[in-house]
Amino acid sequence: MPNFSRKFCSVFCAAWLGLSQLVMGQSTTAQLTQADSLYAKHQYTQAYTIYEQLLTQQKVYTPQMLLKMAYIQEGLQNYTQSMYYLQLFYSKQPSRSILRKMEEVGLQQHLQGYAYTDLDFFKTQFHKYYDNILELLLIGAVIFLTLLVLRWLKKKTIPKQTQGTFLVYLAVIFFYANFLTLGQQGLILNPNVPIMTAPSAGAGLVTTAGVGHRVNIVGEQDIWYRIEWKDQTAYIRKYNLLLLPQPLSVQKLF
Repeated sequence: MPNFSRKFCSVFCAAWLGLSQLVMGQSTTAQLTQADSLYAKHQYTQAYTIYEQLLTQQKVYTPQMLLKMAYIQEGLQNYTQSMYYLQLFYSKQPSRSILRKMEEVGLQQHLQGYAYTDLDFFKTQFHKYYDNILELLLIGAVIFLTLLVLRWLKKKTIPKQTQGTFLVYLAVIFFYANFLTLGQQGLILNPNVPIMTAPSAGAGLVTTAGVGHRVNIVGEQDIWYRIEWKDQTAYIRKYNLLLLPQPLSVQKLF
């Protein structure tokens, strides 16, 4: 009887969980359909409210939803938010057209950091296949090690050059898995933000930047980010930056 009770409870809990997920999924789909309908009727602010709730509260979205959110915010001249949604879309579906769109808006609004290069696209494509490349490197290491072990079992000498090559190969894998990064970027959130020469309020002023500029983050120190600004190292307070999503960082799609 106790075993039967435990099995019954397990089945009941599994069924309840599955039903809950189904109901939540249906609710999310209904909300998205409602928002899309409002968008089609040009009721953009109402549609955006629902889209934002789906993204920020329920952590779900579709690629087309992100593009619509970017379009709405661009129409409201909220370029920081518009660029953020475009970047989020790009992190999931890298395309040159999105890079060009961000560059176009950046040029129109006189914003720094949006110049498009093929290197940017290459970096994202590389990041897209990061896990696949790592798997291939690990498979290569296993094959390499297997051949070395077989040679050792046959009591054959393993040349020092081969040993060195294997160690270098392992070092490459270690670096690739632990230290390789494409860097972090951020958008300036507030108007009249001071960019300093050092991480101190008393440091020299490089410039005062407005909303929407995109910068590369190269480090941090206490309440400051170390950034690249017009080919020089500078500092900005953390609360003045909105961090952009990394390419293909984990998010939930439906």
